[in-house]
Parts: sequence; C-alpha cells; structure tokens
Amino acid sequence: MNGEAILEARGLTKEFKGFVAVNEVDLSVRRGSIHALIGPNGAGKTTCFNLLTKFLPLTRGTIHYKGDDITAMAPADIARLGLVRSFQISAVFPNMTALENVRIALQRQHGDSFDFWRSEKVLARFDEDARRLLADVGLTEFAQTRAAELPYGRKRALEIATTLALDPEMLLLDEPMAGMTQEDIERISALIKRVAANRTVLMVEHNLSVVADLSDTITVLARGQVLAQGDYETVSRDERVVEAYIGAGHD
Repeated sequence: MNGEAILEARGLTKEFKGFVAVNEVDLSVRRGSIHALIGPNGAGKTTCFNLLTKFLPLTRGTIHYKGDDITAMAPADIARLGLVRSFQISAVFPNMTALENVRIALQRQHGDSFDFWRSEKVLARFDEDARRLLADVGLTEFAQTRAAELPYGRKRALEIATTLALDPEMLLLDEPMAGMTQEDIERISALIKRVAANRTVLMVEHNLSVVADLSDTITVLARGQVLAQGDYETVSRDERVVEAYIGAGHD
C-alpha cells in the first residue's frame, strides 16, 4: 500500500428536490488499501456509493479514477476502466451452476458477448479459469450446484467470483456481509482480505467488527457529510462518531 490515491471525489453533492442527501463530500482512496464507508442509517452511504459508481447523477462535484476525470462517464464505461461494483456484473443466474455463472463473466472479460447458445466446446475454454476463481472463493465443491440452491453466504461468494472474473483493479462492495451468519461473515472477510492483496477495495458496511478487522482507512458519514476519517482506533475514539451512532441507536 502506498500514499497514491486511485479514486478521488471532491465536493460530491446530491440533492433530491431540495433535500441534500450528500453534501460536499471529499473522499480519497489509497491504491492497495481497504477503505470502509460507514455511518448510521440515513447518513448518505448508499447515495454516495451510487454517485461514485454513476448509478446516480451528481448535482455537483468531481470524481477522478487513476488521475482521469470520470465524472461524466456511464457505469459500464467506468467498469471497463477497472472500477467495478460487485452487483454491476454479478447478477447471478439462478438456474445456472456456479461454474456456468463464472464462465459467463469470463466470457465478457475476454470481449465476447453473452452468447448463451454457443457450443459447450467453445465455452469450455473458460473452464480452467472459472474453476480457479471458484477455488479462490471456496466454492470448488459447489461448481456444479445451481446458484439458486446455494446457501446465502455461498451465493455472495459466487457474486464476488463473477466480479473478480472481470479482473477489476478496484472493487466496490455494497454491504458484503448483509444477512450473513457469523460463519459466512468470517469466510467472506477472509476472502476480501485475499482479494485485496493485489487490488483496492472500497466497501459500505454496517458490521463494525468487520470494519475494524479489515479496513486500513474509514470514512464516517453523518447527515450526508464527512464526520471523521482515519484508522479504526482514530474514528472509534472520536466523540462525534460515538454520538452519531449512539444517537441513531446503533452499536
């Protein structure tokens, strides 16, 4: 990890009919880091995430990725640059096996269209890489299991595998631990650590123990503004952060 910023937002603002959901947010994510965006409900985390990935248009502000201005770019074009949000390309096909799902994502990475009618022989050229990705996320034994039949935590792992199939340089994860059991949380946390070994990760996450364990840097939002930023020890001792969470009824 170094001090170079791979993603920078300046003055990120989103207004909805007079309501300011995100207000002049500055964000800088260091290359090779795991950066968490946290805050109580209504803090503007998801809106901020949607602005960064261009699923919502900005009211004002700028976004730079690897030094290039991507403020006016579409989500698909941003993904092609290597900035990939998990659900952008990881919509799992429930009636296909885990292997087939990853194979389709690999097909897209290699510039091929999603041609489901292609022969098995043609598609089989992606099998080796697909099995490697399944192994990376702990799904080797589920390769021939239909996605719809996977336990919830395993399905989330499959979504991450399909995301990784596009070989993103920066991965954005929106509440990756939501709805998981403790066993699943531990498994996906370990997976994110492995993924981050040679990538940058920005995640929105409610589970503060996960944030403490994984994050190099944390940005805390409250009422659409940056309340604090730093490592977990720094932000957890900030009286404004404590007040924001206690006041919102969070642990």
